[in-house]
Amino acid sequence: MHKKQDYITPATASNLSDLFYERVKRSLNDVAYRYYDEPGEVWKDLTWNDIAKRVELWHTALRHEGLVKGDRVAIMMKNCPDWVIFDQAAYSLGLVVVPIYTNDRTENIRFILEDANVKVFFIEDPSSCTALLKDEAVFEKQGLNDLARIVTHKSIDEFNNSRLVRTEQWLPSYTETIERINVEPDDLATIVYTSGTTGRPKGVMLSHNNIFSNAHAAAIFEHFDSSDIFLSFLPLSHMFERTAGYYMPMIIGAKVAFARSIEKLGEDLISISPTILVTVPRIFERVYNKIHDQLSKKPAIARALFKAAVNVGWHRFQVQQKRENWHPKLLFWPILNKLVAGKILAKLGGNLQLAVSGGAALSPEIAKTFIGLGLTISQGYGLTETSPVVSTNKLNDNDPFSVGHTMGNVEVKLDKSDELLVKGPTVMLGYWNNESATKEVIDEQGWFHTGDIAKIQNNHIYITGRIKEIIVLSNGEKVPPSDIELAIGADPLFEQVIVIGEAKPFLTAIITIEENNWQQFATTHSVSTDISSLDNEKIKEIFLERINKQLAAFPGFAKIIRAHIVVKPWEIKDDLITPTLKLKRTKVHKKYEKEIIELYRGH
Repeated sequence: MHKKQDYITPATASNLSDLFYERVKRSLNDVAYRYYDEPGEVWKDLTWNDIAKRVELWHTALRHEGLVKGDRVAIMMKNCPDWVIFDQAAYSLGLVVVPIYTNDRTENIRFILEDANVKVFFIEDPSSCTALLKDEAVFEKQGLNDLARIVTHKSIDEFNNSRLVRTEQWLPSYTETIERINVEPDDLATIVYTSGTTGRPKGVMLSHNNIFSNAHAAAIFEHFDSSDIFLSFLPLSHMFERTAGYYMPMIIGAKVAFARSIEKLGEDLISISPTILVTVPRIFERVYNKIHDQLSKKPAIARALFKAAVNVGWHRFQVQQKRENWHPKLLFWPILNKLVAGKILAKLGGNLQLAVSGGAALSPEIAKTFIGLGLTISQGYGLTETSPVVSTNKLNDNDPFSVGHTMGNVEVKLDKSDELLVKGPTVMLGYWNNESATKEVIDEQGWFHTGDIAKIQNNHIYITGRIKEIIVLSNGEKVPPSDIELAIGADPLFEQVIVIGEAKPFLTAIITIEENNWQQFATTHSVSTDISSLDNEKIKEIFLERINKQLAAFPGFAKIIRAHIVVKPWEIKDDLITPTLKLKRTKVHKKYEKEIIELYRGH
């Protein structure tokens, strides 16, 4: 049931601190958050009243730091109740929160702290940025003299830095009377640094109204209510999780459980049994690859049943969406659901009502598979600069190959080059300390230029490519590499893909594979797992055949002619992918410059 009366609107609460305290008032003794207590090895609940008391304690500690409205404070922690507590304590003082990815590189962390002139830095574990914090003399040379306090949950014995303090020593033993600072809707709430596939990250300035209006628009877009349970595992330093998995549940009054880690996500899904999952395509890709890996080891009848379940389930979905007519094969759905689909969905908790997918495009084949198995997926689209959600699919008009319908408070249009432009209360205030970059993306009429090429049909938005990522071959053919990379990545053997071909006569690719998959592949084809086997001409032919099998639906010029295979997947520490797992194309190109030259040798 859609309990709109429980929703908190921007008319009721003018900022994100008001939102929190209004929810506390309405749901004082209801469970707000669930987390895993490592020492006790048990899941524990916190009520809104519990959280409010902790926020007041943190408010007191922050106030003792002598901070004034508008000062920046940073947080680098995995998702947990303390993330919310720190965030809300900061807002109650009119402070600006700067989130940092826990797996970000030291030089990026240093840049963000300096660029935002951060005064207090809350971290889970100082060992995550030892080079930055260990020695105070080194620390001061980094241009971080204004960073007066670093608070951490973990041991600080090995660090020689007077600014560093344990959380329990920093928090007072008492709570002073809360003195909340008056915050206007358009005041700056947060600076979120984009992960930056090229160059330095830019600080996106978002106001309280930017975020609140976006979260509220998302909340009223579909049927959510206070009985929903969200499982939070995407980093809260990313605006997608922060808006859709933190502020939106607060508006609704729903519960949020914090997953322990990506590695334990499967166990946590079963333990928590969530109704809502805010996720990214990479999670579906991993599950999809795991399913097909397991199927490859099972009898032909099992593979046939799986294929039938997806086929019948997909037709069932199309009938529900009024895009297909009823067919007698639907009579087999109950048995296929019992034998196949239901068992797979049980591994996702068995109670999942909706998976909201964003952050990147979801492969059509993977979308069709999970929807066919009975999982409701709503694919959406957004950017950090738009707080972030621009569009998402309505469940009664769900085209999983689109990114859905525009949110109710946002306008979109296409310019002459089919670039998608966005306008509305969710568009950022601008880039921190970077007026020229702001003017490049927000025009005089207030339209934000997304950099994405799109088409709009039947009220659905379809993203067809990136302006700066379109490959133009030497024969003039234009190719969107992301579509090809998605298609190739649907093969469980391939982990990461980058397509190359700008001003070249044909397309090539650099592809990573997981070590386990490589070992299995090598065994199957009777070759050594030594990387020298990748130079075997027969193996190269097999790889190319598998690659281009995934591209059967693409035009002839979009085939991969040659490929360089890499066994070890690219990591954030290599500076080849961002903390949100996006490829840094320029960096990958530079690293494999010699290999790329070799791919085109003789042509």
